[in-house]
Amino acid sequence: MKTQRFGIAAVSGAVLSGSLLMSAPALAQQPWSFSANIGAVSNYIWRGVTQTGDQAAIQGGIDVGHESGFYAGTWASNIDWDEGGSEDVVGIVPVDPNTGLPMTDADGNYIVEGVTSGSDPASPNYELDFYAGFSGAINDDVSYDIGAIYYAYPDGRESDFAEISLSGSFKWFTLGVAYTVYGENDDGLFDDGDLYYFGGADFALPYDFGLSLRAGYYQFENDDVVVGSVTDTSGNVIDLTESANYWHYGASITREAGDFGTFGLNWDQNNGDQEVGYDTDPKIWVSWSKEF
Repeated sequence: MKTQRFGIAAVSGAVLSGSLLMSAPALAQQPWSFSANIGAVSNYIWRGVTQTGDQAAIQGGIDVGHESGFYAGTWASNIDWDEGGSEDVVGIVPVDPNTGLPMTDADGNYIVEGVTSGSDPASPNYELDFYAGFSGAINDDVSYDIGAIYYAYPDGRESDFAEISLSGSFKWFTLGVAYTVYGENDDGLFDDGDLYYFGGADFALPYDFGLSLRAGYYQFENDDVVVGSVTDTSGNVIDLTESANYWHYGASITREAGDFGTFGLNWDQNNGDQEVGYDTDPKIWVSWSKEF
């Protein structure tokens, strides 16, 4: 399973990161348009979960769009899923009632009732996304977007995954779903079959301010995460599991500042199981982005 994405670890709404949706770049009068963006955030939040251990991130991307509605682009950010390369074991070693000795498995290793904590030395340092899709409008109030995105972590363990998504918007409101079609974390989180449901609303406020609301629900195909273990009277180790599925929600207030870009004040939170590794504390973070 991924780190936070848990303590486990694309682009619209108020800022370049931590958003619910990926949207096509604005089109100019020519058939093709090109743009670039750069941003800085005090915390990279993705679907309600920090990707930087509550630390800052520098982000940016390049987009191309066609008047037909086709768009494609790439986007990158630094990430930090952990803080080192060690692993500590927390728990107790049960005593065999027949021998009075600590219990071991078939290989002679102590059986530990508890959970492991620490960090993975193969944790990646940056995320690189590639996306493409098609967006269009049925009328002035109704629009849609069909997209695909590949999340890559080139310098870390096998964590890449890919999604396809479908969303529809009516005036200020958007609803959609993303489906994971490929994942390198076999039989774990962010593998084939995961579903992510999302919704949001964007409102223009006076004096170039904007208000964005967002919420989402992650339904993992392999949602059971081992959080500990117990030993029965026969000496068999039984894993204790909790569901990794979770809701998240948030809001942003942004201010357009002309050539100085867009500034944002943001709040995000999730209700995941803390035994799984979710940090459920509210996250308040600031952001800046600019498009060229």
